[in-house]
Amino acid sequence: MIITQRIKRLLRSLADSKGRRKEQMFIAEGAKCVHDTLHHFHLCYLAALPEWLAEHEHELPDYDFALMEVSRADLREISSLTTVPPVVAAYSLPESAAASYEDCRSGLTVALDRIQDPGNLGTILRTCDWMGVSTVIASRDTVDVFNPKTVQATMGAISRVRVCYTDLDDFFAGIPEGIPVYGTFLDGESIYTSALSATGIIIMGNEGSGISDEVAAKVTHRLLIPSFPPGRPTSESLNVATATAITLAEFRSRQLKSRN
Repeated sequence: MIITQRIKRLLRSLADSKGRRKEQMFIAEGAKCVHDTLHHFHLCYLAALPEWLAEHEHELPDYDFALMEVSRADLREISSLTTVPPVVAAYSLPESAAASYEDCRSGLTVALDRIQDPGNLGTILRTCDWMGVSTVIASRDTVDVFNPKTVQATMGAISRVRVCYTDLDDFFAGIPEGIPVYGTFLDGESIYTSALSATGIIIMGNEGSGISDEVAAKVTHRLLIPSFPPGRPTSESLNVATATAITLAEFRSRQLKSRN
């Protein structure tokens, strides 16, 4: 199939949330990103260089979609990446996932309160994937998981980690008793001396203002990631993606130690 200006405009529009909602599609850019998502979402369009197709065409799904052999100039018009990728793919947006309390009973769930940076969200999903967290609950004003920068930053984790957008106030208002809710604060108890459960919810807050007062009121265990050594002047705060990685690593460390 020959790529047309209409299709180029459509693919470019997927960089914007309005375009994604209108077309009900999202875009994945680059060889690794496409490889990691290819068999996890319904493929609508795939545009690739001849050499990429020659090597990978046998890996493509066998249902009907628009396959286009294109030039680097075509891809430069479509892609938002600095370096022109050899392939881009457009997938149907999956149905919205519903948040469930069962995930919080059976394992760890991460909740995100107003995360704004697409790279941070992508890195958090990548960390969750690595640390065995398969469900993330996000406030409705958290950045779109299908933002191209987020998709890229997940390094394939978007195919395995489910993101459920919901009203966090409503979600926590209905949470059953017995499910621990952890949050990171500057006035919490050191995470290294706190009792940590193998199940429950870990809330991570906005890059600038942290966890909102409304959501903070639902936290049952306030945690602090202390700086070292105590009392030494240091950075004002940790990047939220870095803080998520440290927090999940400590939770998983306790689980491993409890088994030994």
